[in-house]
Amino acid sequence: MRFKFLLILSLLGRLSAIAQDPYVAPKDSLVVKKLEHWQDLKFGLLMHWGTYSQWGIVESWSLCNEDEDWCKRRGPYANDYELYRRKYEELKFTFRPSKFNAQKWADAASEAGMKYVVFTTKHHDGFCMFDTKETDYKITSQECPADLDPTDAITKAFRNKGFFVGLYFSKPDWHCPDYWWPYFATPDRNVNYSPSKYPEKWSAYKQFTYNQIQELTSQYGPIDLLWLDGGWVRPKQQKNPSWVNSPYNQDIDMASLAEMARKNQPGILIVDRSVGGEFENYWTPEQHIPPQEEKLDYPWETCMTMANSWSYVPNDQYKSSKEILKNLATIVSRGGNYLLNIAPSPEGEWDEAAYQNLKEIGQWMNIHGEAIYGTSRHELITQTDQYFYTQKGDTVYCIYFKKDGENYPKYFPIEYPRKPESEVHILGTDAKVSYEWKNGMNWTVNDWKKTGLENQPAVVFYFKCR
Repeated sequence: MRFKFLLILSLLGRLSAIAQDPYVAPKDSLVVKKLEHWQDLKFGLLMHWGTYSQWGIVESWSLCNEDEDWCKRRGPYANDYELYRRKYEELKFTFRPSKFNAQKWADAASEAGMKYVVFTTKHHDGFCMFDTKETDYKITSQECPADLDPTDAITKAFRNKGFFVGLYFSKPDWHCPDYWWPYFATPDRNVNYSPSKYPEKWSAYKQFTYNQIQELTSQYGPIDLLWLDGGWVRPKQQKNPSWVNSPYNQDIDMASLAEMARKNQPGILIVDRSVGGEFENYWTPEQHIPPQEEKLDYPWETCMTMANSWSYVPNDQYKSSKEILKNLATIVSRGGNYLLNIAPSPEGEWDEAAYQNLKEIGQWMNIHGEAIYGTSRHELITQTDQYFYTQKGDTVYCIYFKKDGENYPKYFPIEYPRKPESEVHILGTDAKVSYEWKNGMNWTVNDWKKTGLENQPAVVFYFKCR
């Protein structure tokens, strides 16, 4: 069952990577500058967190009446939808994250070499993890015992560590009566009435959304990125992928939202996920790394979970730090950024495995980050499952991952089409690398113990070559 669920997520990720309208490069000089800066950051943190963490379930989706594995209801209320929904919404009354410490998270992410953060301010269920005047279904409600505004605390803590700050926001809101009108049933993820037949109701929903994004972009200091999810909320006339099966035109008026957001936050990046066009400043494949042969020529970011689930699940299985680093090297060598999700518990804490991973990742990044930050894809190199290439100016970086249980070899046969214009070096050591070049290279490292890097999961060779 878990394999099937992950397979479905992977397939959805492949779909979400394909914007149906062509990529449109921004023209606003401030947006262009910020986008270029974001592309140099390479490694970011995403957090899915809400009342659903108390049940240890998939975020929001069990409220959606679709016959999909990730929408299945579980637990004692599963067979009665109305009761289940009521009990889900009552999680607001018991949400008390007593261990929440935004500074601890910011410190750990910074130690790992992460450079930007995206926090889930509202998922599809409509529960607001920020202080909004538009609804009382929020963490700052007097009825919620949390007694905190995590969006405020997180933006401040991460900004103080020099992070590029982003906010996730769901365009669909399944709690709002102007999206899921209680008069009608809720058959799927879409608005449950015809906006063209009830224009005043859809207009109210657009205003509700506008007002909440106004709050997010005006109440929380400098914000660099607005990460919008729920790509089925889009104009009907746009080309839709197969998973967008709405019969209705769900035009949320992105032009007005973007104008307002950029008035509040000049240059803010906007990511209208999977919609394409001028309001999707970069593309976001989900749980999927595009193959190298695609050679994507637009800004992109793979968003992926550190464990199996986007939201907190007890005893979830976490990727190893080596697997995460290999994903990072793969993504960066193909020209993208890596947004890694960690799901806080209902108490407001990360699993110890997450902290350990971040510590180990940071130990590698402290030595080898030069081959990651500010680099670009190397156009001439075909990757293998062990070699990954990046480039910065005329410096070429070759990131080599040893196999599990393997020691670093003495000889490295490298398929490189040009003769280096400098000696070959290894990041983090003064050890010499000898090589021969005959339409390719054979590198030789005589004594790995002298490098002090023999226990690292990967090493980086670098040299000058135009």
